[in-house]
Amino acid sequence: MFLGGDPLRCFSMKRWIPFVKSPPHVAVVRLQGAIATSGRALSDRGLADAIEKAFKSKPVAVALEISSPGGSPVQSSLIAARIRRLADEKNIPVYAFVEDVAASGGYWLAVSADEIFVDRGSILGSIGVISAGFGLEGTLDKIGAERRVYTAGTSKSMLDPFQAEKPEDVERLKRLLDDMHAYFKDHVGSRRAGKLDETKDLFTGEIWIGQKAIDVGLADHVGHLAPVLKAKHGDKVSFRRFGQKRSFFSRFGAQIVGDAVAGIEERAAYARFGL
Repeated sequence: MFLGGDPLRCFSMKRWIPFVKSPPHVAVVRLQGAIATSGRALSDRGLADAIEKAFKSKPVAVALEISSPGGSPVQSSLIAARIRRLADEKNIPVYAFVEDVAASGGYWLAVSADEIFVDRGSILGSIGVISAGFGLEGTLDKIGAERRVYTAGTSKSMLDPFQAEKPEDVERLKRLLDDMHAYFKDHVGSRRAGKLDETKDLFTGEIWIGQKAIDVGLADHVGHLAPVLKAKHGDKVSFRRFGQKRSFFSRFGAQIVGDAVAGIEERAAYARFGL
């Protein structure tokens, strides 16, 4: 018979026979790692193809698997904005499932979802902005080197690590950090409107674990991806996975040094949360 005996052929036939309904599927987008524009980090450019394909696959929902200590606020914003734009355009619900951590920029990604699920051990929060560096004043003198810097513009050498820290530079940096912090708070407040505990200051950079994150309104439920989505969409629902792909040259070692440095930075970011 035409359709008998070959399950692979039957499956391919189902894909184009119009009256045979395919089982529903959930598109799963994995967001793991620090957020930045370089190396193996999560970035809007690196994730764009995976996110677009996930929503174009006609899923009943999109699930975000998140384990990120944060990173670039701009990349976090761009990724989250892409997710929300597609979700609204296609009217597809988005669920975030936090694994080890969704902190800082990682939490920014989580609030792009309509609901946030956590493990009892998941770390959430760190809604703040940080800038870190080193002071190397006098270092060049010790080795007999002379540094020559020429600028046009009084602020071009702000926070030069080889010069003494200037109070006006520190004040200027604090204003920048405050502006970015306000942007972060507005984003969280908008996405979690009506859910946040108004009696607590949730924007100090503090973190919460599992149920306590739910109690203050940063998350909605304790739950894991497969059982939650089967409960929502039936036991026959399947899962199609999408993720950021590494370049051909990166996979074959052409970026070993860059990836090694990125790995150290990412390890340090996770270490802030005891991971």
